[in-house]
Amino acid sequence: MNHGTRILVAEDDATTLEAWCGMIRSWGFDVSGAADGEEALQRVRAYNPHVLISDLKMPRRDGLDLLKEMRRLGVSVPTLIISGEGDIPEAVAAIKLGAIDYVRKPIDPPHLLGLLKALVRNRLAAESASAKAAPSAAPPILVGTSKSIRSARALIEKIAPSASSVMLFGESGTGKEIAAAMIHNQSPRRTGPYVALNCAAIPESLLETELFGHERGAFTGADRRYDGCFERANGGTLLLDEITEMKVDLQAKLLRVLEDRRLRRLGGSAEVALDVRVVATTNRDPQRALREGRLRDDLYYRLSVCSIELAPLRHRPEDIAPLVYHFIDALGAQYGSGVRGADPDFLRALESYAWPGNVRQLRNVIERALVVSAGPILTVDELPPELRPSRPGPAVLEVPIGDCSLVDVEREMICRTIEFAGGNKTRAAEILGISLRTLYNRLDRLDIKERPKPV
Repeated sequence: MNHGTRILVAEDDATTLEAWCGMIRSWGFDVSGAADGEEALQRVRAYNPHVLISDLKMPRRDGLDLLKEMRRLGVSVPTLIISGEGDIPEAVAAIKLGAIDYVRKPIDPPHLLGLLKALVRNRLAAESASAKAAPSAAPPILVGTSKSIRSARALIEKIAPSASSVMLFGESGTGKEIAAAMIHNQSPRRTGPYVALNCAAIPESLLETELFGHERGAFTGADRRYDGCFERANGGTLLLDEITEMKVDLQAKLLRVLEDRRLRRLGGSAEVALDVRVVATTNRDPQRALREGRLRDDLYYRLSVCSIELAPLRHRPEDIAPLVYHFIDALGAQYGSGVRGADPDFLRALESYAWPGNVRQLRNVIERALVVSAGPILTVDELPPELRPSRPGPAVLEVPIGDCSLVDVEREMICRTIEFAGGNKTRAAEILGISLRTLYNRLDRLDIKERPKPV
């Protein structure tokens, strides 16, 4: 009757918990119980419920804290809050945190059953819609809750409907290609072609042909006409990935095509009209690329009508947990994995790492963990050795007065504190009395690299 709907009930009174679970089970639902909010958080990961019913007042972690932590971890479960007569303000706060509704004690069984049936109908409708849309891949999305990612998503939503060129910059692996695909998918051109060209992966001798195409006989071996990326993207979007790797003389030809909105194939005389939106990316600092002559200033100004910077993952550790759960869902089906969540120590270890390869590296780590994991919860045992927390002995910092500067002292203090915290930067920041973001900013400012662990 209820199509295998799993319901998790969190209540600290054992007698009440048993009574609620028995009543809900008699209605045909699959039920599991948790003794408080902390246990419920673990059960959410392992049991993967369709609905969570949580008492508001519980020890260790109450209903509000449970909702806040689920939101932080990127876990979304329709939640009903059970509140006492005097708990209405807290129940309203729970609604603001994402709860579906609240139910007053003592529970009215017909009312609760009606709410559960409505949630079952919503779930089945969503699954049916998802099944109908299955042939289409899920649209790309920048996952995260940090201010920088929310700002990037908001800016993409604003600029996508226009035809303006866009420049995306940020370190490798931060999600520039995903942002480009989002711009295309949210634009009026989404039904048109989307063509991506990695300028760093094409030999210099072939890049011009790949961009503009050629006529038959244009050069030795050109036995047929070839349409370049601009023509293939006509009516849609062209992604020029790593634009700063393109030679400057070819950048001049590219600029002419962007200005005139028409091109001539190599070896041809006829002009081809173009209606192409160009999105360009670079993993270099654009201003530095301009100074070094890697990027023409006129091309830069033409491409960066709108520009978006994607911050490195080490500057937004709050995005790691949502990304982990996103990759668990996205990759779990591919590997037939039964993994449904991650242990808090697993997440803390990831949040303390610097991620030189950014989101791409994190995805690879989660993929590895899913392959080797034997249980429903990822633990630190599934992490590669360099990410596992260690526990070195206490460190002593000796400062030779007159032989070092204040910057040297700060650099050594930060390095020794990170070593003392076993590489856990979250713990190191707590010891130093600064925020994790401030710690990463100082690591960048002081150019502190990971030091080899003492033998």
